[in-house]
Amino acid sequence: MFGTSERAGKGGSADKRPASTAVRDETAAHLRSPHAGASSSCKTCSLRPVCAVNPDELACSQQMEDLVLGYRQVKKGEALFRVGDPFTNLYAIRTGSFKKVTLLADGREQVTGFHVSGESLGTDGIAAAQYASDAIALEDSSVCVMPFDLLEWLSREVDAVRHHVFRMLSAQLVRESNSMMLLTMTADERVAAFLLDLSRRWQARSYSPSAFALRMTREETGSFLGLKLETVSRTLSRFQKQGLVQVRGKDVRILDFAGLIEVAHHPSSS
Repeated sequence: MFGTSERAGKGGSADKRPASTAVRDETAAHLRSPHAGASSSCKTCSLRPVCAVNPDELACSQQMEDLVLGYRQVKKGEALFRVGDPFTNLYAIRTGSFKKVTLLADGREQVTGFHVSGESLGTDGIAAAQYASDAIALEDSSVCVMPFDLLEWLSREVDAVRHHVFRMLSAQLVRESNSMMLLTMTADERVAAFLLDLSRRWQARSYSPSAFALRMTREETGSFLGLKLETVSRTLSRFQKQGLVQVRGKDVRILDFAGLIEVAHHPSSS
């Protein structure tokens, strides 16, 4: 599928690898190398247990250092990629967070997902060879860059990489399925489930599950949940009056997990 070049391995035998120079040139133009190399920073990264590319699982691969070439900085409000851009890379969020956005027929933006550190971006570009959404940074962020031709080659050569790619794609399908399920819920259920999901994701990254910042605006939250901005604001205010959460601007503290879980599954009429 891709062109290959040969490079002698440690034993002197030829090692066929993708020779996508255009991908490498495009990638190199945006990368920063904080340490001796990507693999060095991967080994010391605190996100290893939840990262889209976990070096603990890929340690058997001699070519692991080729999978993550470096990282790219993305300023708040900037696009990592836009819908229709040629698909070249997958990305693992190193720091910060992103929203995924598609444009509706009437010109309105529809937020289709939020992604935090350790999660992957770009899998929606695999099928059509172009990205199917915009990925916009919600704050100053950085991502590890994984050229897809290298990932595809490694997945053929190394079982651990192939299995990890399957898990990464499966996780994306689960997130999309959960997002679709939100649309069958009431407003209270949606907001409660949204807060609990963020709590779970932050806890998995060794952050506080009860106190965190909502980097997205209320309008963006409403777009994702299929609710009006006013409905999101009213629901959060009601949760606060009920003693479920404390909200101060973008900062949220969950005060009653059991109560919030109850709302997510059995909303009270309002």
